[in-house]
Amino acid sequence: MRIFYFLQTSEKQTKKAKTFDFMAMFQEARQTAIERTGDNPVEETPDIIPDDPKILHKKSKKKKSKKKKHHRKQESSSDENSEEDKRESESSDDEIGPPMPLAFKPVVTTETDAKTLQSNSKKEEERAHTNSGEDEDDIGPPLPPGFTKPNVTAERNVEKDIINDNKMKSSVSADAEDEDEDEDDVAEEDDNPLNKIPTSHEIVFDHGQKAISALALDPSGARLVTGSTDFDVKFWDFAGMDASLKSFRSLRPCECHQIRNVEYSPTGESLLVVASNAQAKIIDRDGFEVMECVKGDQYLVDQASTKGHTAALNSGCWNPKIKEEFLTCANDSTVRLWDVTSKFKHKNIIKTKGIGGRRTVPTSCTYSNDGRWVVAGCTDGSIQIWDHNKYAFVNVAMQNKTAHMNGSDITCLKFSYDGRTLASRGGDDSLKLWDLRNFKQPLASNNGLPNAFSMTDCVFSPDDKLLVTGISLRKDQKDGKIVFLDRENLQVVKEMHMSESSTVRFLWHPKLNQIVVGCGDGQVKLFYDPDKSHRGAMLCVVKRERKVKQTEIMASQNIITPYALPMFRQGKPTSTKKFEERIRKDPVKSHRPDLPIAGPGTGGRVGAKGATLSQYVAQQIVSRKPDPYEKDPRGAILRHAKDAAENPYWIDPAYKKTQPQKVFRSPDEDKKEDDDDPGPIWKKKKLG
Repeated sequence: MRIFYFLQTSEKQTKKAKTFDFMAMFQEARQTAIERTGDNPVEETPDIIPDDPKILHKKSKKKKSKKKKHHRKQESSSDENSEEDKRESESSDDEIGPPMPLAFKPVVTTETDAKTLQSNSKKEEERAHTNSGEDEDDIGPPLPPGFTKPNVTAERNVEKDIINDNKMKSSVSADAEDEDEDEDDVAEEDDNPLNKIPTSHEIVFDHGQKAISALALDPSGARLVTGSTDFDVKFWDFAGMDASLKSFRSLRPCECHQIRNVEYSPTGESLLVVASNAQAKIIDRDGFEVMECVKGDQYLVDQASTKGHTAALNSGCWNPKIKEEFLTCANDSTVRLWDVTSKFKHKNIIKTKGIGGRRTVPTSCTYSNDGRWVVAGCTDGSIQIWDHNKYAFVNVAMQNKTAHMNGSDITCLKFSYDGRTLASRGGDDSLKLWDLRNFKQPLASNNGLPNAFSMTDCVFSPDDKLLVTGISLRKDQKDGKIVFLDRENLQVVKEMHMSESSTVRFLWHPKLNQIVVGCGDGQVKLFYDPDKSHRGAMLCVVKRERKVKQTEIMASQNIITPYALPMFRQGKPTSTKKFEERIRKDPVKSHRPDLPIAGPGTGGRVGAKGATLSQYVAQQIVSRKPDPYEKDPRGAILRHAKDAAENPYWIDPAYKKTQPQKVFRSPDEDKKEDDDDPGPIWKKKKLG
């Protein structure tokens, strides 16, 4: 029995039929079952055994292979592997389908079928030899073609794979160790605070000509505010600017008073402006006034009885925890706390006192990061700290009376980001670092930093490892710079040269990682690094400068008269371009004025007559005859009186018929009456 399967390889190739010998396949399955069961062989009946000599010969071969089974089990694993490979190569046969029945005999019809049956029988014999080496524990029909059952070779391959995996893992671990070493090197580089300073790029904002006395960046870093001693406050929007770097608003919030300090509120909604007058102002983000503090009565001796400051302000700042509260200090020896909602009186007052209970002027003030401490630096060199949790600020919580030199201003007080240390910049050319837990002695100090401004800043870096401050120039110096100091010992680790002027104000925004420096020549310089900084100045430097569109406006105004007569009616106004074209066509209006004559003259014009107005006037003055009445204007007028009386020309001929005769009183009669009048008796002269 033969079953034909038609397989179509492609559309162009012809269909081919494949035959399958089910009898040979059945014999193979039967022999495999006998070998694997072993103890219970199946007895063959003589009536179903085929008489084909080829099949008998194949059975004898299988019996011989069964005797050699024990010898084959003792062969080396290498032989087993070779036999298994051979079996796998032979298993790639085109024959597919279930095994044939036990007594089934295929029908041979043609010579090709006989050849096919003979070749299949040979293959079955070879497979019988290979199957004899299989384990006795395996029971069941043969595996389908293409399926590899687990064997020793597979196990060895698995072992090889495991070894290769281990090698790969070891190589990967070595690579990971190398990467870890590289990361450690990068981490060591990142730990260096000098590598975090953004100094690769620089832009300059031109505020004016005078020193920058105030700088402020809102918490999000979107806007920059600058104040100067020229009384102006300017707003800069990074997202709205282009490469021209022009401010979008400039105003004078305190008229003609120098700006001492500006600071954004913690929410960024309001801006505190402290000027050299006695009234601080709160303005919104766009520069419009929100509140102005009240001024106190300067004729009252007790400052606690006044509602506000009575002298010029020095500094101010916002409470970092209470968004409605801010702090100001002034020359009236007081530090006052204010509330935005109540502008008619201060919220609380602190009186600063020096040695012996005398008044001392606070020049700088600030809050701690948690809002607990209120700190003020005074002109006697003392730093005084009050507890904000207490309602009454009568006694100081901490005080150092000799923090700086007596008589010098403390220009800046700044807390670190961790809130444990306080930095103070003094007018005695020093910078000191204090620990609030031991406030008697400074942790570190540097006394070689010149300071000539009363608002010179000092700021901490975002990682709290560096301190930044500026240097004021002397008369013989021209190199302005800022210095970076190590927080541990306040030693200078880096210097940055700015310009030929002093450096006064500084900002190092922690979110943007950009440094803003206010100089003494009115310039504001911003430093950033595209790899280390975020947004801020990088938003505006990439924008092209906008071109200014010039528009022409006609100076003359047209009066619209719709009901005027045609002779007085004016045409509709046209565009300036058409108007100019019409003027160009007019030879009179488009005539170019004559140029001044140089030399004797050209084109019928004589240079002797004077080419300019000044030459003409000078020639007329020289050639004019002298006037005898030049110094006698009355005589110049009366010289025509006789001619006017004798030959009237303008007025008298018109009224000659109706004009009455003129009757004038002679002056001689007036003199006689004056002589006849004796006057009062008491004015008469007394004789002898």
